[in-house]
Amino acid sequence: MTFPPMASLFAQILLCIALMVASYLMIGVSGSVEGSQREFDYFALSLQWPGTICHGTRHCCSSNACCRGSNSPTEFTIHGLWPDYNDGTWPSCCARSQFDVKEISTLLDALEKYWPSLYCGQSSTCFSGKGLFWAHEVDIKKHGTCSFPVIRDEYSYFITTLNLYFKYNVTKILNEAGYVPSNSERYPLGGVVSAIENSFQATPEVICSKDDVEEIRLCFYKDFKPRNCLASKTSCPKYVSLPSYVSLGREESQSDIAWISDDEAL
Repeated sequence: MTFPPMASLFAQILLCIALMVASYLMIGVSGSVEGSQREFDYFALSLQWPGTICHGTRHCCSSNACCRGSNSPTEFTIHGLWPDYNDGTWPSCCARSQFDVKEISTLLDALEKYWPSLYCGQSSTCFSGKGLFWAHEVDIKKHGTCSFPVIRDEYSYFITTLNLYFKYNVTKILNEAGYVPSNSERYPLGGVVSAIENSFQATPEVICSKDDVEEIRLCFYKDFKPRNCLASKTSCPKYVSLPSYVSLGREESQSDIAWISDDEAL
């Protein structure tokens, strides 16, 4: 049996150590993966129309805002603030982070009203976890952890998003232009877009489910000045609707909508 020269063996050991140190520096003490994705180009504020989403409700639970009876949302609610790239892709799971609801305890009332979950069950988070809807927003895919260095922490992510939502009140803009919730009226898509453009000074993106408006997205530069969204195609027809939805709540729930516990919804 022959052995490699001592100098060669020593060099191999040094190389292994160097690779281990490099990996450690990339991952960081907290477990965050730094530098593996380039910085995002712009933000998209995604707003959901509850009338469209809640009409598809098949299960009710305490975490589903569609099932709150008279307290169910009747205006656009927040889906998320998403960092995106100009080429149509987006960064994802940019860092390992632990969502802490205590960090946003002073915002919970506003989040329950303006940023509720419209579904049952816990949402997936980065690295195969499960958690609250808000944990999903701050942790996974296009969301909070990829907003660095513009947004640096959990609280800042949520308060920034709420402030944008209040500043650019899409529900109010559309209502004042005559586009109000209705299960019978259909509105010209161009009119809906123009109403937002005239107030927002930039072109939004409108997402539809068949004829119904499902989401409207407002886009921003990294200094939060409005900019045009990139969508060149739309999923919407020429005429769209903003369906209204009245939840009967748990006491008066429709027979075809089953109430389940949050654990059952996992």
